[in-house]
Amino acid sequence: MFSALKAALKNESSRASVQANVLAGITVGVIALPLSMALAIASGVPPQHGLYTAIIAGIVIALSGGSKVNISGPTAAFVVVLLPIVQQYGIGGLLVSGFMAGIILVLLGLARLGRLIEIVPYPVIVGFTAGIGVVIATFQIKDFLGLHIPSLEGHFIEKLSLIIQSLPTLDWQETLIGTLTLGVLLLWPRLQSRIPAHLVALLAGSVIAWLLGQLGDDFSVATIGSRFHYQLNDITGSGIPPLLPSFEWPWNLADGDGNRIGFSFALVNTLMASAITIAILGALESLLCAVVADGMSGKKHNPNDELIGQGIGNMVAPLFGGIPATAAIARTAANIRAGGSSPLSSVVHGLFILVSILALAPLLSYIPMASMAALLLIVAWNMSEARHFIRTLKIAPRDDILTLLTCFLLTVLFDMTIAVGVGMGLAAMLFIRRSIRLTEYTRLESDRLSELALPSQISIYDINGPLFFGSAQKALKNITAITPEVRVVILDMSEVTLVDMSAIVAMESIVANLAANNVGLVISNLQPRIILKLRRAGVRTRPGHIRFARDLNEAINKAKQML
Repeated sequence: MFSALKAALKNESSRASVQANVLAGITVGVIALPLSMALAIASGVPPQHGLYTAIIAGIVIALSGGSKVNISGPTAAFVVVLLPIVQQYGIGGLLVSGFMAGIILVLLGLARLGRLIEIVPYPVIVGFTAGIGVVIATFQIKDFLGLHIPSLEGHFIEKLSLIIQSLPTLDWQETLIGTLTLGVLLLWPRLQSRIPAHLVALLAGSVIAWLLGQLGDDFSVATIGSRFHYQLNDITGSGIPPLLPSFEWPWNLADGDGNRIGFSFALVNTLMASAITIAILGALESLLCAVVADGMSGKKHNPNDELIGQGIGNMVAPLFGGIPATAAIARTAANIRAGGSSPLSSVVHGLFILVSILALAPLLSYIPMASMAALLLIVAWNMSEARHFIRTLKIAPRDDILTLLTCFLLTVLFDMTIAVGVGMGLAAMLFIRRSIRLTEYTRLESDRLSELALPSQISIYDINGPLFFGSAQKALKNITAITPEVRVVILDMSEVTLVDMSAIVAMESIVANLAANNVGLVISNLQPRIILKLRRAGVRTRPGHIRFARDLNEAINKAKQML
């Protein structure tokens, strides 16, 4: 644990390094401030919860994780998971799910599964991200066009149908602000300015919204201040409360019906599927981000420590109103480009957002919802990785294409809980299927036997590759189907690197079958540790029936002795 912090304290403590990381943290804080609010809104919760997430999770994960440059906070990957939880269980249910996901992430890290999660197939990841991008973009149409829709509920097709039916209610003021914001977001980067595009775009959208508001109520547009409210000491305020995040047990908060959810085993059981989905997505996103960051920074992360850090952050954040968090590739890349090289930059980024809440909360309330929708449209486009999606469809093997489309369609049409379960299952099936193909079974032909001066009563089988539950039956099932004149079978297993319980059972079946037909067996070139496994299972040397040999020549001599 805390490997990134330890490495940073050892190697990144010079004055120049501290200054570079402070400046990088401020730069990332400017980027994360509106993004955190937008992603919280997209997840169905007030914007301050996204800011609390960036503050608490951003600092805690940086200090306890395994990557020196990852920037954690709310991310687009979680939106399609969190929104249904909020709609059904409220903010309280969401925070409890995040807390449970944190526990799962810590357990994954302690079980040292970081490397395993890193090797999830590329089509599975692209299917998830493309599906998430489509869903996020679709949900932003409502605010981008100012459509009069009380609430978007139901599955994707139902929501899309409702959006299409509501197109005649388009509000030109909202559309104007959304289009202007989107245009600035697309065109500003071409100027190669060091000022972030989204900062200029949101400022332009806010100014236009304020000017329209001066023309009268008929020209006013929805803003963070008009959409969200908070209550403080019996006084209701608009927008974001200018307060520090406060501690509260998440199960003391309200569910979707406004009732205190309480803590019970029934609650844990109900939210377990959602928590597992959040944990898997968080693990995939954070480790993928860490791999990308390693390539950009030249540093190395510890995947197991990173999972533990992500888990701790997701356990602490809900206690202060934070929603689930993970490492964000866009913010991490900005951190590296700005000179960030240690967890200090992430800590400064969190403190910058904290100061912004206290000092700028009234100003943040003027940001239009249409501008936030435009910002999320750009996030959704970047999330979708459309070019990678199309390229995979063009050049990938058929199995990968089917996996990609399955994960994509399940993410869009159903929900991430189903998509993650099926996607991880497909990943396992692909791995097993391709591993099976690595195991080859070959019987030496008669001309090769004559070269070895072997009598026809001896048959040699060459087995190459791992013998596990997927390949054992394939490799071993035909060995017992021998001709009547064969009296001894030699198994050359020099290339066998793994034997699991299924292979041991298959081997026992072969031994029993050959013994019943009075056929001897010589096992050659098997690694000592695998021989030990077989002996523990009862497959031992038996004169006239089973022998072990160190190489093929010794096996042939022993086979001749058994005739």
